[in-house]
Amino acid sequence: MNATALSIALFILRIGLAGFLLLWSLDKLVAPEGAMAIYQFFYHVRITTEIAYVIGAFEFLLSLAIMAGCLKTYSYGLGLLLHVTSTTASYQQLLNPFGGNHLYIAAIPVLAGFIALFLMRRQDTLWSLDAAWRK
Repeated sequence: MNATALSIALFILRIGLAGFLLLWSLDKLVAPEGAMAIYQFFYHVRITTEIAYVIGAFEFLLSLAIMAGCLKTYSYGLGLLLHVTSTTASYQQLLNPFGGNHLYIAAIPVLAGFIALFLMRRQDTLWSLDAAWRK
């Protein structure tokens, strides 16, 4: 694969994964009661509306950092960690994916994407703030 194709592919992967995380963050900000129920069911932790907003705001800022290619080791690493945590928390749905749980299967390729993006973060230079700062 030539360098241009790799740069474009990593840019597309970065924008797609940041968009995925952005939607989850907006969900927490728009409908915090959903986040409260998810945290109770999957993590066995009760959170308040205010905490859901804080988590949503953090994820929103993280999404923007990933989208911009900013502080890639930290932002891509945190995005990966968040997704590993949520995928691990839903392992029972992944072990029984058919019927009502089939949408949980999408967590696996998204996890693979986050791993690939993190591992290739130094090659991800197209429209990246980190790459612009190095010049």
